[in-house]
Amino acid sequence: MPSPYRKHWSIDPELSFLNHGSFGACPTAVLKHQSQLRGRMEASLVRFMARELEGQVDRARAILADFVGAQPADLVFVPNATSGANAVLRSMELTADDEILVTNHGYNACNNAVDFVTRRAGARTVTADLPFPVESDDQIIDAVLQQVSARTRLALIDHITSATGLILPIAKLIGALRERGVETLVDGAHAPGMLELQIERWNPAYYTGNCHKWLCAPKGAAFLWVRSDLQAGVRPTVISHGANSKRTDRSLFQQEFGWTGTGDPTSILCVPAALEFMGSLMDGGWPALRRYNHEMVLAGAATVQAALGVPAAAPDSMLGSLASILLPDDGLGSPASAFDVDPLQLRLFDDHAIEVPIMWSDAAGRRLVRISAQAYNDPDEYERLAQALSS
Repeated sequence: MPSPYRKHWSIDPELSFLNHGSFGACPTAVLKHQSQLRGRMEASLVRFMARELEGQVDRARAILADFVGAQPADLVFVPNATSGANAVLRSMELTADDEILVTNHGYNACNNAVDFVTRRAGARTVTADLPFPVESDDQIIDAVLQQVSARTRLALIDHITSATGLILPIAKLIGALRERGVETLVDGAHAPGMLELQIERWNPAYYTGNCHKWLCAPKGAAFLWVRSDLQAGVRPTVISHGANSKRTDRSLFQQEFGWTGTGDPTSILCVPAALEFMGSLMDGGWPALRRYNHEMVLAGAATVQAALGVPAAAPDSMLGSLASILLPDDGLGSPASAFDVDPLQLRLFDDHAIEVPIMWSDAAGRRLVRISAQAYNDPDEYERLAQALSS
């Protein structure tokens, strides 16, 4: 039976969409709000962009900052989490003696950005090999700390890993790394909306997250949080008018990121509407929605694991609304590039109308199927996937 919440999305009714993790899915009510904003913008462009926009962005930033546990002054909007990570990394002044620490569960795009800046400086990228399957947070912490050296300048750590769907122990890692003199850039691409965030309390150096995934805002809305003592050293990847601004009513950090050139700001302005809509779907608000999605993905994973005869790859406590399930070893090996679509993923879509990513895990040396759960999903979709994979 279809989910009673599916009516709020325009997803093809014939499609089992179990891949919310890649690009999210925006509710029709939020898209309607975006269309209205675009209409207002196009009706009087200069008024909207030059006289009204800054105040509207300030309001959206304040609402988002409260949701993620931060102060508005420390948070800026960026197009996506990859852009946020790039802004931090490309602002760093590295030497040949420096190292940046990443993990083998890290997002390919962000690890590429690390490689770019370390190669340019003659520095070094160091990779911590996290296990998968995994049994506890301690395994993650130990694997990361083993790779810390006196040369480590920064650790790029995913809050929730993309390929494996693991919630990493961010608060513990931030503290343990700081004790060793290492700052942390948290790639929180999947975390806003999936988890309750307390960014200011965790106090990393940098945190970037998407709003188009689990917050269900339109594409093009994300944020970068930078600790106040580091903001002067972080510049956007596009240098624009703010660089030589004489204004004194807001920080240079806010001015530079606040305007990097003409674009469509309506995705950002829809963040409050997305937060309100998703928080009103269920009695109990956002906590109820997070719990619903978590329980749905655990049940879905159990269904697929039973059909394939494979064990769970991680404890329930390390999963949110994503779960990766080991596939039987078929000897196909890894794809040639991150952009290759696995043949099994295409077959599931073409033959069974199931959209779900088939990922390669270097840590496991195996292919995985990564399922997601959002309010529009229902248990029958995971049963459908299990039957397709086991047939």
